[in-house]
Order: sequence, then structure tokens, then C-alpha cells
Amino acid sequence: MNIIKLPDELPLESSQSVKVFDYRSSQEISKQQIVLNQNTFSFLIEGTKEVVFDNSSLSINNSKFLIMKSGHCLMTEKLSDIKSYRSVLLFFSNEITLKFIRKFELNSIGSTSHNAVFSFGYDEFIKRFANSLSDISKLSKNTQKKLLEVKFEEIMLYLIEIHGTNFLHSLITSSSNVAQKFTRTVESNQLNKLTLKELAFLCDMSVSTFKREFEKQYSESPMKWFQNKRLEYAYYLLNAAQKSPSEIYFEVGYENLSSFIQAYKSKYGVTPKLHQKN
Repeated sequence: MNIIKLPDELPLESSQSVKVFDYRSSQEISKQQIVLNQNTFSFLIEGTKEVVFDNSSLSINNSKFLIMKSGHCLMTEKLSDIKSYRSVLLFFSNEITLKFIRKFELNSIGSTSHNAVFSFGYDEFIKRFANSLSDISKLSKNTQKKLLEVKFEEIMLYLIEIHGTNFLHSLITSSSNVAQKFTRTVESNQLNKLTLKELAFLCDMSVSTFKREFEKQYSESPMKWFQNKRLEYAYYLLNAAQKSPSEIYFEVGYENLSSFIQAYKSKYGVTPKLHQKN
């Protein structure tokens, strides 16, 4: 599967700090590797969307929209009942974000959250805003450039009024510590059933480099570590949540019940059902 770079691969003016694209599709994608070279609003109109980043993941339907921090992510898009997918995308650079912060004297913002993606629900204001972006996308590039910086300020001021500044702080926070990003990616996605290739992509590494770094950080192979974490989660589901083995085997990453029972017995010495009874 090819890596898609956005907004670079869209027919947009590269020099603009804020860009809009009315994206429509009749094809579903699953865990498409995406490099976002700018921060992005995704105003979902039709279908459903799931994104997985290094430290967070979200799934939404068309009652919500996303704000995504620039970086690597895995994106899944599913069609609506009328077999279509549509999302109005608003791309904006870190430079325009910092300019906005200085202009409105928001330098004192702070947050304990550093998520790479946020979701918010639509209200009437946001619906009108998304529709206006769709209209602007049909105008000339020169007119778009003049309008979009104003529209960017409009949506940011509105969201800050309603939701505070935490999301804004996360957009401009960067981490240059490779080891911290690596462990954050691994531990945030330990139950997401991602392949090593997908995890390596989120870490911006080759698979071989990812494996070496993994054994350096965790002193065991990725396969063994992830299996243990999933079996520990299975233990919780069986005992604390009182779910049956047949209800959870797929949720914890096994394709069939028998392979789950075998792995569970290998770790805990008894079958899941017997463990649950005891």
C-alpha cells in the first residue's frame, strides 16, 4: 500500500498557509498510511472515519468532526448507506497557528493533554461553517487565499470559546525524544491489532529498525510482548467484566477460539473457562 502525503498530493496551491479541499469518494480504505504535512480539520459529511496516531486513536460518524495534528497516521474510511464518503478538509500550517496565538495573545495556554487528534460534535454554527468551506473551495485560488485565513481564525476562536485551548496547545507541542515517542506509540496501540509494519510507520521507522528499538526498550520480541498484553487484557475481561471466552477471543487479537484457548493456557496454566470458574 502506497503512502499518501497530504495536502501535497491534492490539487491545491502549495504556497497557501490555509487550504481547503472538498473530498468525495465511492471507495473504502482501510488503515491507509497517511503523512499529514499540515494540521487538518476533517469535517465529515458522509460515511465514517477512523484514525490511529502514535498516541491516540478515534472513530467518528458524520455527527462529529476531527482536528488532526501533522504527522503519521493510519486512516480508515467507510461509505455511508448511500455508498458515498465525503469530508471537507481544511489544512493549516504550524506557522499560521503560531501567528494566531500571537495575534490573540494566547501564549499562556497550557494543557496536560498532548493528543494528536481531537473530535468535536457538530452544532448549527459548525454545520454552516463546513458548508461555507465547501462553497469557498469552488472559488478562484486568489479569492480562496484571502478568505481562508479569516475562516481559520473564525473556527479557532469559536472552538476556543466552546472547548477551551487544550486542543490548540497540543497542535503546537512537539516531542523530539525518539525513545519517548516510540514507547508512547507502542503502549497506546497495544490493543489495536496493528501489524509491525503499521506500528513502524507510526514511529517513522523501517520494520527492522522498529524491531531493534523494541527489543532495546522492552527486552523481548514485539510478538511476545503484544501477546502477553492481550492475554492480560483477556484475563481482565474474563474476570472483572465477566465475559465468556467466545465473546472476547477476537477482541484480544485471535482469529479463532481454539488458538486463544491454547495461548491462554500456555500463559496461565489453565483454560480461560476454568480460570474464570476458579
